[in-house]
Amino acid sequence: MSAPTMDQSGRRRPQPAGTPGAGGTAPAPGGAGEPPAESTWRTLRRGLALSPELRTGLAGTLALALASMVGRAAIPVAVQQAIDNGLRAPGGPDLGVVGLIVALTATVLAGTTVAGYFMMRRLFTVSETALAAVRTRAFRHVHDLSMLHQQSERRGSLVSRVTSDVDQITQFLQWGGVILLISGGQVVVTATVMAVYSWQLTLVVLAAFIPALLIIRAFQRRLAAAYGVVRQRTGALLAAVAESVVGAAVIRAYGVSGRTARRLDEAIEGQRRAQQRALRTSVIGFSVGEIAAGLALAGVVVVGVRMGVDGDLTVGQLTAFLFLVTLFIQPVQIATEVLNEAQNAIAGWRRVLDVLDIAPDVADPGHEGVDLPRGALDVRFDDVSFAYPGGPTVLADVRLEIPAKTRVAVVGETGSGKTTFAKLLTRLMDPATGRVLLSGVPLDQVRFESLRSRVVMVPQDGFLFDATVAQNVRFARPELTDQRLAAAFGELGLSDWVAGLPAGLDTPVGERGEALSVGERQLVALVRAYVADPDLLVLDEATSAVDPATEVRLQRTLDAVTRGRTTLTIAHRLSTAQAADEVIVVDRGRVVQRGPHEQLLADPDSVYARLFASWLEQTR
Repeated sequence: MSAPTMDQSGRRRPQPAGTPGAGGTAPAPGGAGEPPAESTWRTLRRGLALSPELRTGLAGTLALALASMVGRAAIPVAVQQAIDNGLRAPGGPDLGVVGLIVALTATVLAGTTVAGYFMMRRLFTVSETALAAVRTRAFRHVHDLSMLHQQSERRGSLVSRVTSDVDQITQFLQWGGVILLISGGQVVVTATVMAVYSWQLTLVVLAAFIPALLIIRAFQRRLAAAYGVVRQRTGALLAAVAESVVGAAVIRAYGVSGRTARRLDEAIEGQRRAQQRALRTSVIGFSVGEIAAGLALAGVVVVGVRMGVDGDLTVGQLTAFLFLVTLFIQPVQIATEVLNEAQNAIAGWRRVLDVLDIAPDVADPGHEGVDLPRGALDVRFDDVSFAYPGGPTVLADVRLEIPAKTRVAVVGETGSGKTTFAKLLTRLMDPATGRVLLSGVPLDQVRFESLRSRVVMVPQDGFLFDATVAQNVRFARPELTDQRLAAAFGELGLSDWVAGLPAGLDTPVGERGEALSVGERQLVALVRAYVADPDLLVLDEATSAVDPATEVRLQRTLDAVTRGRTTLTIAHRLSTAQAADEVIVVDRGRVVQRGPHEQLLADPDSVYARLFASWLEQTR
C-alpha cells in the first residue's frame, strides 16, 4: 500500500500514485519508515472511545468488585477476633463468641459471593456486546477499503484483525479483566485493613513492593513491543494458512507441496519464536514479584514479632496481618501474569485501531452525495489518468463520451488498461487525475446505494458464494420469486442447463463456486447481473471462460439483455467487438481508436486490425 498520510480528521489515508514514498514493500515491523507504536495508555483510551459500551455501568461493576472483596478481607478480621476475644478471652476460651464470629463471617461471605456473581455477569455481557460492535465495525471498514489497499495487504492478515485480534481482546476482558478487577479491589480493601491494624507493618510491605512495581513498569514497554510482534506473526501465519488452503489445487498441480509446507513451517516457527521472546520478557516481571513477596513476608515476621514482644501487637493481630499480607501479595503476583495477557490484547487492539485509522480512499459521500438521474446512463471520461502505487501509468489522458443505450466493446492487448477502465467506471477505484461522470454527475459525488443499484459489473472470475445457484442469483434481488427466477434462466436460454444440474436451482455451488466449472460459474454470475436490471452493465471479459457453443448461445441472449441499456464490455474474444455498436481500442493506456467494427478494419495497419487478425489466427 502507499505510504500513509493524514487527512483532516487525523485518520491515515493512502497517498495517491506518484507521491514520494508511495508503493513499494511495506517496511518490516519496527523497521525504518514505520511510525513508533503508540503508548499502552493511549491505545486503551482510544479503544475505550471506540467501545463506549465498555464504559456502560463501569462504576457499578467496580462497586460490585469492591464488595466482592469484603468477604476475603473479613476472614483475617474474623481470625483476629476469634483468637483475641474468643480463644484468648480473659476468662478462658469463649466458644459462644467464636460461633457468633463464624456466623457473621459466613453471612458476609454469602453476600460478597452474590456481588461477585453479578460483577462477572455484567462484565461478560458488556464485553461481548462491546467487542461484537468492534468486530462489526472493523469488518465493515475492511470491506470499505479500496481494492488497492486490499490487494496491497495479505487477505489472511486483514481477516486476523477482525477474528484473532478481537478474540484476544475478548479473552483478556472476560478473564484478565475479571482478575484485574478482583485483584484491584482486593489490593484496595486489604491495604486499608492492613493500615488499620498497623501502619508500620503496612509501610514494610509497601517498601518491598514499590521498587518491584517500578521495575515491572520499566519492562512493560519491552513487553508491549514483544507482543506487537506476536500479533503480527499470528496474522502472517493465518495469511499463509489461508493462501495454502485456497491455492491447494495449484499446489498439487505443480507438485510444490514440499515448498508450501516449508513456507508454513517458517510462518509457524516465526510465530513460536515471537511468542517465546514475549514469554521470556514476562517471566522477568513474575520473578520480580516473587522476590518482593518474599521480602514483604520476611519483613512482616521480623518487625511484627518485635512489635508483639514490645506489646504493640497482639497474637491475633499479627496472625491476621500475615493473612492480609498473603491476600495483598496474591493479586500483585497475579497482576504480573495478567499484564502478560494485557499486552497481548493491547497489541491486538492496536492492530484493529491501525486498520480503522485508514480512511477509505474510495469513500461513500453518504447523505452529502446525490442519486443518479433516472433512465439510461451516458458515460464521460474527462482527462482521466491512473497509475497503481509504485507502478507506471496505466491510463493516460483518457477523454471520451459514450451515449446512453450504446453497446461498447473495449479491446486491447493484455496490460493495456482495459480492466482498469472498467474499475474506474464502476468506482472500485478513483482516477489519479480527471473525472468519470455518469449522465453528467461525477462518480465521487454519487451515493454508493444509488451507484450499486444502477451500475453492475460482472468480473472475470464470476465469484460465487457458498450457497445454491438460486441463492447466488437472489444475491442481486432477494425478493425474486421461484417463478421469476426460473423465467430469468429461460430468457437467457439456460433452462436446459438448469435441468441438467443435480438439484436444479437448489444445487449447491460450493465454496467460491468450485462445485461448478469455470464456465458454469460465469453463467450464474451473468444471470445474477441480468436480474439486477442495471442501467449500466459492465462485463469484464464475462464470456472468456465459456466454451464456444455456450458463448454463441449467451451472445444471442446478451443481445437481448443489453438492448435498451448502456453496456460496456471488456472484450477478450473479438467476436464480442463485432456485435457491439462501437469499439474502443486501448493501447498502452491510451485510447487510440474508436468506431464500429467494420470501420476500424478498413485500415489494415491499425492496432485493431492487427488485434483482429491475430484473434482470427488463434481461432482457426
